[in-house]
Amino acid sequence: MFTDSHTHLYLPEFEDDLESVIANAMESKVNRFLLPNIDQTTLPGLIATCHKYKDICFPMIGLHPCSVEVNYIEQLEKLYTHIDNEPFIAIGEIGIDLYWEKKFISQQKEAFIRQIELAQTYSLPIVIHCRNAFNEIYDIIKRKEFENITGIFHCFTGDYTQAKKIIDQGFLLGIGGIVTFKNSNLGDVVRKIDLKHIVLETDAPYLAPAPMRGKRNESKYISIIAEKISEIKNTTITKISESTNHNINTLFFNKKI
Repeated sequence: MFTDSHTHLYLPEFEDDLESVIANAMESKVNRFLLPNIDQTTLPGLIATCHKYKDICFPMIGLHPCSVEVNYIEQLEKLYTHIDNEPFIAIGEIGIDLYWEKKFISQQKEAFIRQIELAQTYSLPIVIHCRNAFNEIYDIIKRKEFENITGIFHCFTGDYTQAKKIIDQGFLLGIGGIVTFKNSNLGDVVRKIDLKHIVLETDAPYLAPAPMRGKRNESKYISIIAEKISEIKNTTITKISESTNHNINTLFFNKKI
């Protein structure tokens, strides 16, 4: 069985057929779904989904960098009034995105730092969104005061040097559908790193793997990603499942699941 470590099942793209989406994922041996948040507007739907599908859907809380605005302090205060109300497994997804918007870069950095501090307070891992901002994020997480923070670099697409830096900081790499793209160099990176540093993710409904690229992504496609990694690593699907689930259990569930 597999875990989808990053899926947005609560978004409108799934509102008409979520039950079948989850059933299809289960048929494809995906039986656990970790749900990162986007902002205050998405949290109610995320929580409702986790309540409905208790024991297979697990909530995170966080302010996505693309939702950060000039009033980020107010945004964070409103969002995190909920942190004690649910069994959140992580602070995420958080980070810095300089692809879509550079106007609020200082606010993005500060919101990222404040949320890492919250993760420290609650002894939770973090799930990082990084786009066109590796250096900015790395400069923050390597600070001495954050040396005990760990988590996942979601949707990792960097090179081996960046992967090594992340691993040395104690983070896992979230590998998704991009590893199946013909024009991606991610396979070369995955080939060089140990499975103990990798988790599987879809980022559904985004970034569907080949040959579904451009269509709605679903958690059932974890099996395609796992198959591709097994080819790259010259190992079995069972080994991919065992290793990635072990990594998830250790990071989020203290080996209880």
